[in-house]
Amino acid sequence: MPDLTATPPSLDRYLDETRDARLESYKDFLRIPSISALPEHAPDVRRAAEWLADVLRAAGLEHVAVEETSKHPVVYADWLHADGAPTALIYGHYDVQPVDPLELWTSPPFEPVAVHGRMLARGSADDKGQIHAHAMAAAALLATRGAFPINVRYVFEGAEESSSEGLDEWLAANKERLTADVAIISDTGFFEGNIPSITVSLRGLMYAQVDVVGSAVDLHSGGYGGAVQNPANALAQIIAALKGPDGRIRIPGFYDAVVTLTEDERAAIAELPFDEDAYRRDSRIEGLVGEVGYSTLERRATRPTLDVNGIWGGFQGAGSKTIIPAHAHAKISCRLVSAQDPDDIFEKFRAFVLEIAPPGVKVSVKNLGGGRPSLTPIDHPVTRAAARALESTFGRAPVFTREGGSIPVSASFESILGLPVVLLGFAQPHENAHAPDEWMDLANYEGAIRAIVATFDEMAKPDGGASE
Repeated sequence: MPDLTATPPSLDRYLDETRDARLESYKDFLRIPSISALPEHAPDVRRAAEWLADVLRAAGLEHVAVEETSKHPVVYADWLHADGAPTALIYGHYDVQPVDPLELWTSPPFEPVAVHGRMLARGSADDKGQIHAHAMAAAALLATRGAFPINVRYVFEGAEESSSEGLDEWLAANKERLTADVAIISDTGFFEGNIPSITVSLRGLMYAQVDVVGSAVDLHSGGYGGAVQNPANALAQIIAALKGPDGRIRIPGFYDAVVTLTEDERAAIAELPFDEDAYRRDSRIEGLVGEVGYSTLERRATRPTLDVNGIWGGFQGAGSKTIIPAHAHAKISCRLVSAQDPDDIFEKFRAFVLEIAPPGVKVSVKNLGGGRPSLTPIDHPVTRAAARALESTFGRAPVFTREGGSIPVSASFESILGLPVVLLGFAQPHENAHAPDEWMDLANYEGAIRAIVATFDEMAKPDGGASE
């Protein structure tokens, strides 16, 4: 605990005085290449966990531990001395996405630089910047007040970018220890135009790999062309059959668990301040397409999808090489909504792929993981507390949005721990998460620290906690 014999500074003064040191700490965190999906980076993921644990200890949090899972470690910490106040479980992830294609970065992805008010590095927004803001908010509270206004538990995982493998088992094993009133997840962002936002729903995810094998080795296209099935052609045929020109997915039973939006829900989405032309320009794409009968906002957040995430096979070098490739492969994901179950969708996907596969090749389909969709009521007390905190910090009331991405742990908190989830994120739209030149707006980062403290303060008020 901090020394309380001296008069502590105000929160704002403390944050002003420690800004330079805080940004250097942020950069140190970003320098660790904690890419959870690549086995060769497993030591880096663990190093990031140990680094984060040290920062949480230095902040004054208690029971800090790096705990094992079947994949990468979980970092746990808590502060539980606010008698009668609600308890929040704070979640984020310290692992990051791979950096390919490296040549499209304007600076090395793990050599962070602050440019034009932005922190540029892999993980700067998703999600190291946001959990670093939580750690700095904890440090600021304990340095200036010596206490939190509520009780807090922190759970920071290291495998979110690789389907949160091992986390559900860890949550189930620690269920009694993780008792709380609400889970707060900071892994989302603001709305278009950098408008403060609280996300009330997330899509789920099904991720699969399709492998198509023909011969044992590549074949000469002159000697075998026209006489054997080409695995690359066969894979292209399979992929082309998965969706129709109207954007509808053709897998039988795929839409069975999709709940149709009400007219009121569609009206609320239509009222959001969304500039479709600016969205297209900012994304640097030629045009917007998708499922017929739905707006862009509806398509990207409330409708299920099917997308090829990667495809490879055959000769890819310079010049020509006339072969029939021995094999071809694709990674395919589906974003899920409503009550869609990722395991059920995988089985339907697998059955359909095997049904439509052309003759002459062996086709296999592998489940690479997934997560369930999530929905939180707008009128939840902590949602309202977070909304008041965002407005007082950023100067305008937040909008309530639906997010097209997936955070598997959100559904896990609901199903395993029985916790409602509030999605309180601070990244700007189009911050290049999962892409080259990922960045975090430093004004959003600094505002996040203040908004986190303000959320805790609002939750501590008689009408602000999760318990009614």
